[in-house]
Amino acid sequence: MRVAFYKLSSGRSPIEELIMELSAKDRARFADLIEGIEKYGFDCPRVVFKPLRGKLWEIKFSTSRGGYRVAYVMATNDVMVWLHMFSKKTQKTPYDDLKLAEKRMKEVL
Repeated sequence: MRVAFYKLSSGRSPIEELIMELSAKDRARFADLIEGIEKYGFDCPRVVFKPLRGKLWEIKFSTSRGGYRVAYVMATNDVMVWLHMFSKKTQKTPYDDLKLAEKRMKEVL
């Protein structure tokens, strides 16, 4: 499996930018996460894949700074596109984050 990042029309990737703002330790955790998903797919250890709505799914995982969620969609059988990333603060996915992820999913698909 391959992990790809959503890109704006300008070519910027909001997810990559957020990851780069994290501490070195948390950036390393994201690198491990991506490597694990690319190697093991949905069998990646210590990662929870959860459906959100329709074809939109989320990855739940933690870093030293707290819990994160990554909304993603499978663009093809072997390409996972990360659409939106946010810090976990509540059990429920915030409405604005869900809507943004859905908007980006429509662009990707």
